[in-house]
Amino acid sequence: MTLFRLDASILPPTSDSRALGDRVEHEWTAAHPDSAVVRRDVATEPISADVWRAAVTGGFTAEDERSPEQREAMAFATTLADELVSADALLFDVPLYNYGPSQHFKTWFDVAYTDSRIDPEGTALRGKPATLVTTIGGNYGPGTPKEGWDHSTPWLRRVLEDVWGLDLRIVKRPFTLVGVNPALDEFADLAASLKEQAEEDATRSGRELAELRSQRSA
Repeated sequence: MTLFRLDASILPPTSDSRALGDRVEHEWTAAHPDSAVVRRDVATEPISADVWRAAVTGGFTAEDERSPEQREAMAFATTLADELVSADALLFDVPLYNYGPSQHFKTWFDVAYTDSRIDPEGTALRGKPATLVTTIGGNYGPGTPKEGWDHSTPWLRRVLEDVWGLDLRIVKRPFTLVGVNPALDEFADLAASLKEQAEEDATRSGRELAELRSQRSA
């Protein structure tokens, strides 16, 4: 069995999303100790936006007329799609940055999405169990002063759940900047509670991933 894990945090040593992802992965490997974990870190090894352009234009160009850049980009897109299609379960650790989705994740998605197996006509990923771990510096939930400012999680849910058809569960931790930004000190107790809840959700999600994969294999 194989778990595919993608990380998008630009600060690996102190990443809250990676820490939660580690919990999910721990539960998966505890249930499937002989399984492989295929990793792709799009923050420490970012994909150039030019790759997406070349992959897209290559798809509209006759094979014998494609440039070396287009051929390379299309081959890379195939590699990205292979990692997803061949995995038994998927884990995405994607923080919110500047109220929107990680640019590194967005570029990765755009390039992978050019592969015909997982493009709008493909859906080879439909029904595959997956977990999205996302972390947010503030809190933009219902009733907060900036309610609705999280433009990352809804987009991530749209492309992972609705476009690719993944059997998706979401682990979300707000207020990760409490203790870092003094302006948020008054929310320390709430932040601690939300952290504990997110950790519990990550552990439960990891177990669910492992159980769902076992059921699909039975």
